Amino acid sequence: MRVAATLLAAAVVLTGCASDPLAEQYTEGSNKGYIAGDGTVTEIAESERGESISFAGTTETGDELSSADFDGDVLVVNFWYAACAPCRAEAPALQELSAEYDGKGAQFVGVNVYDQADTAISFNETYDITYPSIMDVADGAVKLAFTGTVPPKAVPTTLVLDKDGRVAARILGQLKDASILDTLIRDAIAE
Repeated sequence: MRVAATLLAAAVVLTGCASDPLAEQYTEGSNKGYIAGDGTVTEIAESERGESISFAGTTETGDELSSADFDGDVLVVNFWYAACAPCRAEAPALQELSAEYDGKGAQFVGVNVYDQADTAISFNETYDITYPSIMDVADGAVKLAFTGTVPPKAVPTTLVLDKDGRVAARILGQLKDASILDTLIRDAIAE
């Protein structure tokens, strides 16, 4: 009887995991090296946003960077790494928007979750990325800072923080169209 109950409980748990698309990608064994999001955009109403997110780290060039460096601006935070195909595909759009909003109320920062600094620098040179990235592979402290509110479950994940440093929107997976992120940024600046 105990064995049957244990097997039934295991089947229920495994069935619950099978309905999760991210879990399915992980267990399918495709060896693509990442779990891709589906491009879902989640906006969080101003009245429902949690506390501001505080984070700090060292960039690919060795500079110290923290959330306080962006106080008063909308901040776009992109979780990425160089071997991630969707990260490479969205890089030009992120750079274009970063340049467009430079000095206009929004800033960008990457959070590299896998690479060493030299790989990130090479990626930046290849895709003409001018905004900094925090190297988060050693301790995952930046990714951990976001887990209490809107965790970045897949790479890439792009978050828009409002002027108070609270998560206002999340794009889970590759940015499919720059106009989506552009709208999220404009809305956050207008608040």
